[in-house]
Amino acid sequence: MTVRVAVVDIGTNSTRLLIADVEDGGARVTELLRRSIVTRLGEGVDTSGRLGDGPMQRVFTVLDDYRRLIDEHGATATFAALTSASRDAENGREFQDAIRARYGLDARVIDGDTEANLTFTGATSERPRDGEEIVVIDIGGGSTEFVVGRDGHVDFHVSTQVGVVRQGERYLRHDPPQHDELTAMVDEVRGIFTTAVPGELRAKTTRAIAVAGTATQSAAIDLELEPYDVARVHGHVLELATLNMLLARLAQMPLVERKRVVGLDPDRAPTIVAGIAMLVEAARAYGLKDVEVSEHDILRGAALALARGELA
Repeated sequence: MTVRVAVVDIGTNSTRLLIADVEDGGARVTELLRRSIVTRLGEGVDTSGRLGDGPMQRVFTVLDDYRRLIDEHGATATFAALTSASRDAENGREFQDAIRARYGLDARVIDGDTEANLTFTGATSERPRDGEEIVVIDIGGGSTEFVVGRDGHVDFHVSTQVGVVRQGERYLRHDPPQHDELTAMVDEVRGIFTTAVPGELRAKTTRAIAVAGTATQSAAIDLELEPYDVARVHGHVLELATLNMLLARLAQMPLVERKRVVGLDPDRAPTIVAGIAMLVEAARAYGLKDVEVSEHDILRGAALALARGELA
């Protein structure tokens, strides 16, 4: 049996869409369409505690197009996940209800447990069951999740208040960012990451899979991709030394120059420095020399869960 599903991820920094055919509960997943638009829903949430009218309208504009694409492809099951910014905001539930009413999507502000499980499922769905302890690193706009497990089962997860929009607004106020600003941000991030996960768990984790925009954009820059190529990005290994080189290079560029970097989506230029700094600290926290980049993330995990009836 094949189910055509449409999943929307409404995050702090971007709004993404996946339409896919899922056969036999996940035995085969055929991706039909992917879209990702930077909408910066979490702009100002760290200081105001609320989703702003402008950021919400940016998401609505994107959803107008996504709803049309969903209808054109004839998806029979839909799900929209609202994550960190909507969880943190006083009016997150109101935003959820507005999306349901306007677009007929099963929109939900999901908790950290749900986000972790869906992300881990998506990132590891095609990996061999070899008993290896894996950490999935998901750096978002308002939070960073670490999900540790093996053979498709989550053993530990934590959501930290570290995100490219959150810390970027808090620390990186000059263009390009000043050295002391970047240092202060990294110090905070390092402290949060190293206390969020028990040391003994970090020590026995042997592989990292990095998902979401920071990781995929870092891979695209490293590969100098123009245009973006999902097949080449998926599975690309980023050495820690490479990430440090990218960070040093991009951190000294003003925004107008970063927008011209080959492989980098210009809309992600404002947050890529913070993101790479966070990915470096995440790898260091686990004592790893590299991370594997994956295009399979919460979108794929939610598509599998939706097709199996696990999101009812």
